[in-house]
Amino acid sequence: MERVRVRNPTSYFTSFVLGALCIGAQPATAQQTLPPELQGGPVSSVPTAVQIARWHVLDGDINTLTFRSMDRLFTTRTVAHSGTPWLLPRVDAPLDFTYSFGGKTYRADEFLERTYTNALLVMKNGKIVSEIYRNNSDENSRFIAWSMTKSITSLLVGCALADGKIKSIEDPITAYLPELKGGGYDGVTIRQILEMRSGVDYEERYDFAHPGVAAYNHINALVKNVVRFADVARTIKRAHAPGSTFQYKTLDTAVLGWLIERVSGTTVAGYTSQKLWEPLGAESDAFYIMDGQPGVGREFSGAGFNATLRDFAKIGQMMLDGGKANGRQVIPAGWVKTSTAASTPADPKAPGMPSGYAMQWWLLDNSGAFTALGLQGQYIYVDPRSRTVVVKISYFPPGGEDAPTAETGAFLHAASAWNPK
Repeated sequence: MERVRVRNPTSYFTSFVLGALCIGAQPATAQQTLPPELQGGPVSSVPTAVQIARWHVLDGDINTLTFRSMDRLFTTRTVAHSGTPWLLPRVDAPLDFTYSFGGKTYRADEFLERTYTNALLVMKNGKIVSEIYRNNSDENSRFIAWSMTKSITSLLVGCALADGKIKSIEDPITAYLPELKGGGYDGVTIRQILEMRSGVDYEERYDFAHPGVAAYNHINALVKNVVRFADVARTIKRAHAPGSTFQYKTLDTAVLGWLIERVSGTTVAGYTSQKLWEPLGAESDAFYIMDGQPGVGREFSGAGFNATLRDFAKIGQMMLDGGKANGRQVIPAGWVKTSTAASTPADPKAPGMPSGYAMQWWLLDNSGAFTALGLQGQYIYVDPRSRTVVVKISYFPPGGEDAPTAETGAFLHAASAWNPK
């Protein structure tokens, strides 16, 4: 029988500790290094590891998680809810309809996996008929809106107009932000900015291998926090005559956020809470990601709002009801109508792809339906004809958004036509 030698446990522990100390005394060789795109320029106080995490936030293998964890990655500012929440009534029903896409017919439940869905909520006639959470998300998850935030910023402009803080959307933006005099925004009206017709030379292109103004702004403002996102508006040049050309650009909405901050005398988050989130009857606090620390940073009003699925649905239902939430007028009815009327008509040849534009709202067609739309598949879709609201929270793969976007358009049309039993 073989004898087994048992090592003295005290001796083993001592050897382990001494070894660890020796290893710890060696020069560090595994420090993280910023990718080339983030090197150079002003020195950032954001830790290297956090910059790298922010840099990868859109990546297709992790965005199902990062898109509901933005408060772990960015400085944030809370949009507080208060009072008795508006509890949306519900009559649950199975998604027992089909939709057609690419010459094939699919069941509605197939849509969820086919289009990278994290959460889906469908309302008919003011009632929730379906509410689905996937990939470990739940009713408490706060999802990044991305450019759905632009539609929320439009609502805030409408509130400031109703409050008399903005005299007219025909006013030049420099009447409120004189810092923009002498640049591309000089002579541009608030209406033209709302309609993405400012004409400034800011191409919404994020080719980080060959970065332009937008790519550099993303890096410096959002990843490194060394500049404010809207500040490039001070010196931006002009590419087109104001009002002449539709060209989607997040900088326009960042300027609108700056406008809200200036005329309201508070933060964008504070004004959102006061004019939208509290009167809406939101169930949960929301938040904006910031482009810097409090005291210097601003809310990313072009794409940084985060909220729960149901609270996004309340925005859609409020818009469907002419600005009313639970019987209370929150947004002026006139602004709902004005801000969702086409300034750039939809292209009927674009199959399911949002192509028309209003004032920070997209149009899938020219039927009167409209949608808040965010990067990589975020939707608040409103169809007044069928009294349908759909909220879809997604994690489309970056660079491969066209097919799931078109398929989502087909689903939304079918959902509008659906009459649940």
